[in-house]
Amino acid sequence: MLRLTGRLLYNGGKLKRAQRPGGIGAEKEMVAMELANLDRRLPLVQHASLKDKVVLVRFDHNVVKKGVINDPFRIDRTLGTLFYIVAQGGKPIMMTHVGRPKDKKTGDIKASEDSGVEPIVDYLKSKLHVKIEVPSFPAGPKGIAAIDTSINHNIRRLRQGEIAGIYLPNTRWFAGEEAKGEVRDDFALQLAGLADVYVNDAFGSWQPHASTFDVTKHLPSYAGYLLQDEMRHLELVLNPARPFVAVVAGAKYDTKIGPLQALYEQVDQLILGGVIYNTYLCAKYGVKIAGVAEEDIAAAGDLVKADAKAGKIIELPYIVESDVLGREEGKYRTVALEDLKPGMELGYVLDIDPKSFEAPAVSQALGSAASIFVNAVMGFTPHFTDGSRALDTTIDANRAAAKLYGGGDTLQEFKDLCPGLYLSVLDNAQYYFFTGGGSVLKAIEQHSAYGLEPVAALMDNAALLDQGAPIGK
Repeated sequence: MLRLTGRLLYNGGKLKRAQRPGGIGAEKEMVAMELANLDRRLPLVQHASLKDKVVLVRFDHNVVKKGVINDPFRIDRTLGTLFYIVAQGGKPIMMTHVGRPKDKKTGDIKASEDSGVEPIVDYLKSKLHVKIEVPSFPAGPKGIAAIDTSINHNIRRLRQGEIAGIYLPNTRWFAGEEAKGEVRDDFALQLAGLADVYVNDAFGSWQPHASTFDVTKHLPSYAGYLLQDEMRHLELVLNPARPFVAVVAGAKYDTKIGPLQALYEQVDQLILGGVIYNTYLCAKYGVKIAGVAEEDIAAAGDLVKADAKAGKIIELPYIVESDVLGREEGKYRTVALEDLKPGMELGYVLDIDPKSFEAPAVSQALGSAASIFVNAVMGFTPHFTDGSRALDTTIDANRAAAKLYGGGDTLQEFKDLCPGLYLSVLDNAQYYFFTGGGSVLKAIEQHSAYGLEPVAALMDNAALLDQGAPIGK
């Protein structure tokens, strides 16, 4: 008798359910499945000694906006790691960043309720029915200067089993999290001083900050189960089954140039949306579109030249033009690309007309793909959503393809616009939803999942331990 494990594995470019027979040898086979398609240099939480250890865990629970959790998906995806730590006798101290409380111009850090972790902790308490404490530290204009000794009382209670966990305040409230120099070094040491072991389960937090990178210099460090799962599925994007089609959109062209160029080299066909598509249209057709910067149009010229030779971009033939940056009846219309003329000036292009996805070239590309990667919101939400809805339903019609969705806005849009479809595919082996679209794009740009700096830091830590070098304590 076969039992489904619920894990997705990469096998020759295909997603499949991992299965294992019950009985003797089942545990060894499960371990082998968990290790499949991971670089052996990556240290895994299942290889860590956790019994009676305080475990510092970095999550990406950045799901709070204005003090409210709109979608707990990222939290839910980390519960397996949290459960495992506790089941192995570990005592978890959790942390995450929330939002961007730091003013880049002044350096001031606003430690307000809107970016606090309390809603996350309340959610975990309601799910797990345990006591979790949030320590409080004084915060000034530059944030929290240090983790003071008042936390020691909570750590004693944690070790004695009086509380089930500690959740630190927003890591970006601390002055050292994103800083450079001594204040950052001190913060990393303070974090390490709280625990015996460090676990990174924050795939979406690819930037090398003190809580994701520097802390690995001071504690034995491991990858959590979510991070492992995301790394495995990144292989489906970096080494995809073909034909491979990618759908990419974004609100800014300049921030996507690197990943877009790398992705263009890798795909068989590419579909663009959002401001990225608007910029491409300006560069190719010699038109002006409201909101598209001249310097971005110049940069997009390289993509247009490359595609004149390679012919990978599949154009969406019908765009939605609006006189205003919003949706007002009588002030928006569909424009066909075939009607664009050099020198033409358009208003804001805020969506893709759904009939674009019925065009033979578009439907053929999406319908025949073996792998589809989506990091795209087609329209100016919440005013224009028809393009994204049509995209998702068209992709779903291809029942054979591996469908990989970036996190963040891409996932939120999918859930909001196609809730029935989303619920129906949550356990579908052909779908995978990453928790961090930005991390996926960064890995694509670097041509490696293991080039992400927090991941590389884990492997460096493991290499030092293997050599017998002392780490922290």
